[in-house]
Amino acid sequence: MQAELDRIDLHLLAELQRDGRLTNAELAERVHLSPSACLRRVQRMERDGVIAGYRAQVDAERLGLGLQAFVRVQLARHDAASVAAFAQLVNAWDEVVACHALTGDMDYLLHIVVQDLEHFSRLLLDRLLNDGGVADVNSSFVLRTVKGFGGLPLPAR
Repeated sequence: MQAELDRIDLHLLAELQRDGRLTNAELAERVHLSPSACLRRVQRMERDGVIAGYRAQVDAERLGLGLQAFVRVQLARHDAASVAAFAQLVNAWDEVVACHALTGDMDYLLHIVVQDLEHFSRLLLDRLLNDGGVADVNSSFVLRTVKGFGGLPLPAR
């Protein structure tokens, strides 16, 4: 269900997507509200699930995670048990930072972040192909990120 958001709510969301560490006073000033009105709106959006959480944006390379790959996966079987087993495995692997079910000839798109090609090879050969019920994979490595995730596009009001 889509939440009813006005222009001020959207402005609050835009500011929080840019900097989730803003204090309530700073946020209120940026959107021209009193701190109490600002807090009420943010708490309402948190309660309604519009704001799903807050997290730190971490630099992968500074953690020694220098290789990113997108892996398209086709499962060998598509019954409910096989799909559930694959989802459970993928959710247990920290290297898989996102997994999306797809339309088309491949079933899933995995975004994988690892240290290096050796780490990727171990993940692919020892885990994904060995345990995942996978029929086929197609991998693409990230050469350079032109635009990273910067927040969701918000409707104009």
